[in-house]
Amino acid sequence: MIIKNARTQKGVTDIVIEDGMIAYVGSVEFEGDIDAGGRIVIPGLVDTHIHGFGGYEVNSAQISEMSRILARNGTTSFLATAMTDDPDRISDICSRGYKCDGAELIGFHLEGPYISKKRKGAQNEKYIKEPDVEELSRFCNVKKITVAPELDGMESFISKAECAVSIGHTDCTYEQAIAAIDAGASCLTHTFNAMPPLLHRSPGPIGAALERGIFAELICDGVHVSPPAVKALYKMFGSDRLMLVSDALSCAGMPDGEYSSGGLAVFLKDGIATLADGTLAGGSHSLLDCVKTAASFGIDFWDAVKMATETPARSLGLNKGKVEAGYDADLVILDGDMNVFASVVSGKIV
Repeated sequence: MIIKNARTQKGVTDIVIEDGMIAYVGSVEFEGDIDAGGRIVIPGLVDTHIHGFGGYEVNSAQISEMSRILARNGTTSFLATAMTDDPDRISDICSRGYKCDGAELIGFHLEGPYISKKRKGAQNEKYIKEPDVEELSRFCNVKKITVAPELDGMESFISKAECAVSIGHTDCTYEQAIAAIDAGASCLTHTFNAMPPLLHRSPGPIGAALERGIFAELICDGVHVSPPAVKALYKMFGSDRLMLVSDALSCAGMPDGEYSSGGLAVFLKDGIATLADGTLAGGSHSLLDCVKTAASFGIDFWDAVKMATETPARSLGLNKGKVEAGYDADLVILDGDMNVFASVVSGKIV
């Protein structure tokens, strides 16, 4: 496949794709399969924290359906993120085979169950428990798990976990976060949300993450974190460490109403998803929306794109996130309104 006249960060060029990989980026004399017509072409978005979209959700094993609608919204690969739930149900969800003919399923992210009841947010407290590395080992295809460092035995759990470990839904101190990072934790889950704040004499997990130089997720939807805090986090972590995530629920992309999230009722009103008691739940926007929101806050557009492509891909060791030879051919062509004109996954238009 050849994409002609693609406007990338480095200018207008052609992109040659072979066997699902980007083989060459530069001017070619051959006719193209797609003429981008000078439209912006970005790497396919990599969402490492997403629970659902378009009426479908991970905890209901509707991942094939999610795959198709995500591709239409610019996300070309994702970690299907399970809410804290019955362990048998999670095991079943992770072990099924899914036909994903849209966005690529790159594995699972477990948000819990080894988290803080105090900072549970929109997680089901019924299933929150102490860390159990043997239980974790029985779940298939888990690439990432969110944990609370203050739980008993967590340092040992982190050191033995055979997946990326992220700090979130936690009431931990700075010292406990440092210990978790030193044990192997490499990320913060939806920074600022469901964790202690960054204070001048009590820097908490955010201060620990900044000091140790780990990755940090950010829900940049204009609801979960205020614009000044978004810009502060961007300056603190930079585009090399800050990762945009949607944290989208099944209600994302849907009209106002009542939806389900991990067995809990979620109510969407005016683009904000909450539990019945008003607790802020997950996101209701696509990852592309989050990129555009970051840019609207004054963050450089290409940095915003990087934080939703290259940086999350690097956090998981994926060969994705760049429009360069040798990378997976996951691409998104944007129209004049910065909406999806076409999505390409592994060299195929989806």
